[in-house]
Amino acid sequence: MSFQSKNSIEVKEEGNQLFPVFLKLNQLKVLLVGGGNIGLEKLQAVLLNSPEAKINIVSDTFLPALLDFVAAYPEVKLFHRRFEPNDLLGHDLVILATGDNHINAEIRTMARGLNLLINVADKPELCDFYLGSIVKKGDLKIGISTNGKSPTIAKRLKELFQENLPDELDLSLQQMNALRNTLNGDFAHKVKELNKATAILVTPASEQVASRRMRWALWGTGFFSLLLIFGLFWFNDPAFRTYVEGIHPTFYYFLIAGFIFAMIDGAIGMSYGVTSTTFSLSMGIPPASASTAVHVSEILSNGIAGWMHFRMKNVNMRLFWMLLIPGVIGAVLGAVLLSSLEHYSYITKPIVSLYTLILGIVILLKAIKINQKKRKSKIKNIRFLGFGGGFIDAVGGGGWGSIVLSSLIAGGRNARYALGTVKLSRFFIALMSSLAFITMLNNVYWEAVLGLVIGSAIASPIAARLSNKISVKAIMIAVSIIVILVSLKTMISTLINFI
Repeated sequence: MSFQSKNSIEVKEEGNQLFPVFLKLNQLKVLLVGGGNIGLEKLQAVLLNSPEAKINIVSDTFLPALLDFVAAYPEVKLFHRRFEPNDLLGHDLVILATGDNHINAEIRTMARGLNLLINVADKPELCDFYLGSIVKKGDLKIGISTNGKSPTIAKRLKELFQENLPDELDLSLQQMNALRNTLNGDFAHKVKELNKATAILVTPASEQVASRRMRWALWGTGFFSLLLIFGLFWFNDPAFRTYVEGIHPTFYYFLIAGFIFAMIDGAIGMSYGVTSTTFSLSMGIPPASASTAVHVSEILSNGIAGWMHFRMKNVNMRLFWMLLIPGVIGAVLGAVLLSSLEHYSYITKPIVSLYTLILGIVILLKAIKINQKKRKSKIKNIRFLGFGGGFIDAVGGGGWGSIVLSSLIAGGRNARYALGTVKLSRFFIALMSSLAFITMLNNVYWEAVLGLVIGSAIASPIAARLSNKISVKAIMIAVSIIVILVSLKTMISTLINFI
């Protein structure tokens, strides 16, 4: 005898009953039937999320825009003819975008007979799966589904999340992965530690605000304490006051400049070298001495940043050695060359200003194209890139990040590993360049060196916060315009004096 209690009566759940999955389309084969506007829309939705997806497209006509789009995707194959039943064989997923309901229904019937999963454009009731809207932040993906009721709402939600979720989420994800790889112990211990690390993600906003206020209070207390100590020495120790008054004003100019340039570099990840060099030249410092000041001030900051990236396993060691050895050789040769021409600064100064002018234009172009996406192919000649980047960086007083990092990322390298590798190698480039400059030069402008070192060191703890408050694009445009104008002014002034 059997019976069923009231509590065990099956209740039909309301709302969206779809089960979300993320498919590895590079391991599956997809058939797309239809090469018109609808087919292009479906194709873009797939390839922009899975660029290595293997897709066969069958259609008797192809939209020119579709042909242009697939040109960058070698895994996509085109078959310019009408659909045939045998086209279904060997595929795992089928997307129907013919625009003809009768043909779509026929193909769907055949596909179901082969147990294939099918998506029919604009016909939710005929679909086994939907192509939902996707929000992507690096390795983080969020799928949005309205159960086929309103693709427009899904699109608007995607725009909302894409705009408001910070790009730093991917960095948090990578750091969590690095933390997980360092944990020892059993599964329960690892879960406990990871829960502690991610607690802030679910901490109430009021508690986060209180925590931020506490941090700012501590920073404020530390800053006020330094001012108080300085004031006590100033008013109670005549020898200290005499020493400070005897410091050359150039030191204070470079102290302020180093602070500002380090803040900018913390916000956009580049331009410290080019801005510092441009400023140094405008202050009348010869190119070799300007490059010396920049490289010495970068040793500490890049050493700390490189070590942190190494600890977080963000460094590709093979790429590191391929960059380091040629980069050091190029940097030392550049430093020796520029130092030997120090007495001809009236010639080298406009040349270096021309270089900073070009870098300013490069930064401006990067800012304009910052939101544009394009198909990437990996850069091959890494050693030549390292040598050229090191040489130009030493001669021009900066550019390792702008040249090497930008080239690696534009050439298809993973941004996280490229950044970590370039930062660590930058420490050795700056160190060897500085040693070469100091050895070769008879007169080092230590006021400029110490000003940049101390100014950038003060800015380092708060530079990262700047990137969350100000538009990266706006900063890059402003920096590029300033660098271009100052470089032009220095070039024109030097040429006028020469004439």
